Amino acid sequence: MCEDYHNSNLTKETINLEMARQSLIEEFQAINWYQERFELTGDEELKKILAHNRDEEKEHAAMLMEYIRKNDPVQDDKFLHHD
Repeated sequence: MCEDYHNSNLTKETINLEMARQSLIEEFQAINWYQERFELTGDEELKKILAHNRDEEKEHAAMLMEYIRKNDPVQDDKFLHHD
């Protein structure tokens, strides 16, 4: 995806938001994968590692969401005013 940006006519702002949104998607996927593995393993040591990794991904997702909210006023407004 990012490799397509070099020759595009997209603004820098659009490119940055697209990269942030795609990264957010990937962080949520990673959270799900770590959670699934956490629930499947019976090894307590591995459970601790997987829970730690899952929670790190949650922090990354929060950081990306803050970036998106700061740089996309419409998205930010939707957090405050939605159905």
